[in-house]
Amino acid sequence: MAEAFLNQFGRGGFEAESAGIEPGKLNPIVVESMQEVGLDISKNTCDSVEHFIPRAQEFAYVITVCDEASAERCPTFPGAVKRLHWGFPDPSTLQVAAEKKLERTREIRDLIRDRVEQWIPSVV
Repeated sequence: MAEAFLNQFGRGGFEAESAGIEPGKLNPIVVESMQEVGLDISKNTCDSVEHFIPRAQEFAYVITVCDEASAERCPTFPGAVKRLHWGFPDPSTLQVAAEKKLERTREIRDLIRDRVEQWIPSVV
């Protein structure tokens, strides 16, 4: 979600890419919640962050959006990359009734969107 919002609101000033601690599959509820705000992430992939470490010098920022426990597992990127941590719940681990998952995912989506919109002016 953060990748899509950075690319949307950054208007060409960012080339955001995303990865997880481990490779995986897109969460269909996340895809649906992003489609609701006009962003189609259905073709995105869930690569491992390890895939990006050899390219670390290409990144000005590494922004982690996982919960605090997962953030501690993130690898260190060498070089002058600035690491920011914006902790959000992971929609795939929500412990709520099925009918509440989309509602809660929307809340997380909106928190991420708001954080991205607040941060972009500080770096452009």
